[in-house]
Amino acid sequence: MTDEAPEAAPGVTDEAVHGAVIVGAIPDQASRVVKEAARYAKVFGAHLLVVHVDVTRFVTYEDPDGYVHSAPIDINIAAGEGELARVKAAAAELLEGSSVPWSVRQLVGDPAMAIKHLADQVDARLIVVGTRKRGIGESIREFFTGSVAARLAHRQHRSILVVPLGEPVPDDEEIWPS
Repeated sequence: MTDEAPEAAPGVTDEAVHGAVIVGAIPDQASRVVKEAARYAKVFGAHLLVVHVDVTRFVTYEDPDGYVHSAPIDINIAAGEGELARVKAAAAELLEGSSVPWSVRQLVGDPAMAIKHLADQVDARLIVVGTRKRGIGESIREFFTGSVAARLAHRQHRSILVVPLGEPVPDDEEIWPS
């Protein structure tokens, strides 16, 4: 479900990234998520695929050669356009000087399903995602859309590393306050 070719390492094919570590990335995400993914990619001797999923677009059809055609959910929304550039810039900064081979891919649609499809395509070794930030808005969004990590855990067979963001909630505190 790639909508765009890898950017950090142009010409990287699915065969070249076979057994990669996939990390789901969003703009302004804590650097810890990509750093942990890079650490595991290094341990495995694997390629690191930094993946951003544009949820403002959906897959219309996929060519036999694997190229995915997509369309915006709402033609008046241009929300996902600048996000990929921000993800690429953050990845480049975090991975500068790293010995881990890496590239960035843009996927479209439902994050869990898009990442699952890519993981199947490249026979990924590990999928790395971060937790959501705490807050009522994020809690409501997760209630309706579900956790990407949980949805991945129930829909595919690969190991998933969930990197916690921020400070953990104390045991005596409600995770989702009313």
